[in-house]
Amino acid sequence: MLTYPAIDPVAIAIGPLKIHWYGLMYLVAFATAWALAVYRVRKPGSGWTEAQVSDLLFYCAMGIILGGRVGYVLFYNFPQFLQDPLWLFRVWEGGMAFHGGLLGVLIAVALFGHRYKKNFFAVGDFVAPFVPIGLMFGRIGNFIGGELWGRVADPAAVPWAMVFPRGGDLPRHPSQLYQAALEGFLLFVILWFYSSRPRPQRAVGAAFLFGYGVFRTIAEFFREPDAHIGFDMFGWLSRGQLLSIPMIIIGAVLLVHAYRSADPKGQQV
Repeated sequence: MLTYPAIDPVAIAIGPLKIHWYGLMYLVAFATAWALAVYRVRKPGSGWTEAQVSDLLFYCAMGIILGGRVGYVLFYNFPQFLQDPLWLFRVWEGGMAFHGGLLGVLIAVALFGHRYKKNFFAVGDFVAPFVPIGLMFGRIGNFIGGELWGRVADPAAVPWAMVFPRGGDLPRHPSQLYQAALEGFLLFVILWFYSSRPRPQRAVGAAFLFGYGVFRTIAEFFREPDAHIGFDMFGWLSRGQLLSIPMIIIGAVLLVHAYRSADPKGQQV
């Protein structure tokens, strides 16, 4: 069994001003996504400019923050919202959801595409490879904050299990790191190399939906369900898995359709 590294969630404190590691992870995520996107657009024939990348990052950041908060309220704690509607705006109390953030990003992509006269799916394909690297840093932030811990584990079978300060006295899976590795790093590597060659339109975005849905579903088997929700179905299906199933289905359908709609050279027709 490993000892949980008790890292102060506050990275910098200047008087009443406190900057948390989780917030810094957001900054690192956006900065890394911007750098990777700029690397891609500097290649000849990309059809993008660095100014457009910066604007797209702003649109997506707003979509992640607003969508993530609204998604958490609607998907994970709607009864509390009904009792206290102003809780939606008290973001400092915590509560963000990936699936809400994804919906927010889709809206942001649509708005960006409308402004710059770019196809929705083309923008989605461009954005998709950069999302997982942001998710990786976000999950690392969850780990540093000692939140969203995993299920109880047997140290004899899982020697890297650890006791989280707010998770009780029993050793648990560090599921935040599992998610950082699967939904983050591994999915990023897959999408980065997959998108490095021309693909049919919608294929890269579809691969992201399918890959994230699969990896999130796997990771949820090691993550402790929210205490106020528990399991949604069958005594083992969590809310995260329930929300990921449509992603797997939609991603698979879009991926098949993308290739069926392409010409023999793999380009969209």
